[in-house]
Amino acid sequence: MQLKEKSAIVTGSTSGIGLGMAKALAEAGANVMINGFGQPAEIEAARAAVAAFGGKVVYSGADMSKPAEIGQMVNEAKAAFGQVDIMVSNAGIQHTALIEEFPVEKWDSIMAIMLSAAFHAIRLTVGDMKKRGWGRIINLASVHGLVASPNKAAYCAAKHGLVGLTKVVALETAGTGVTANAICPGWVLTPLVQKQVDAIAAKDGLTNEEATTKLLSEKQPSLAFVTPEQVGALAVYLCSDAAAQFTGASLNLDGGWLAR
Repeated sequence: MQLKEKSAIVTGSTSGIGLGMAKALAEAGANVMINGFGQPAEIEAARAAVAAFGGKVVYSGADMSKPAEIGQMVNEAKAAFGQVDIMVSNAGIQHTALIEEFPVEKWDSIMAIMLSAAFHAIRLTVGDMKKRGWGRIINLASVHGLVASPNKAAYCAAKHGLVGLTKVVALETAGTGVTANAICPGWVLTPLVQKQVDAIAAKDGLTNEEATTKLLSEKQPSLAFVTPEQVGALAVYLCSDAAAQFTGASLNLDGGWLAR
């Protein structure tokens, strides 16, 4: 319970990686605000799964593309918990296309939800963290924040921007007891990635297992998905006293992707 009496916001946490981090932080003792879209029953199931660890868990339906709603989310977390000690920006969307065919509205949405939202969440929480002398900023970037792939202009640009933002925050908070780091996973089996596996299976007439191997073999030498639980464990470590001098880092959890 190393995070007992700490409070966290995890955006995009009603499923996938975000839910894995919310559970891990709750298991370590933190109160957690989850955030994201979904059917009411799905959201309640996610909230209950996080609350099962015994801490206080609340939900915000704030739209990460809207700064005013991000502000409301932070205020609701402060009202529920008293303060925000850990700010995890994870919300994300995806769209793939050649640059000349990339819809402008998709570019704008991806930038808003994956980069600008993190800026707003940080600017609204980091000042109080510095005053208290403790805080953790964790940005979920991606291996695509460190390298690129075709047809992912907006995603790669946003994730690279998130890595840069993390470094700036680390420099501005150095010596204050606040750290800022980016987690950069490779392939994680989320509903979004499962759709890509399904598309490969349908296109090439493969089984789910064969399509999974084909997807992973292109980039991830381990031929195994990173799990939300592994990302959650790394997030908890970054919040620990052992990681007090981990700041400004971009940690690739990628099964060897960047080692090629």
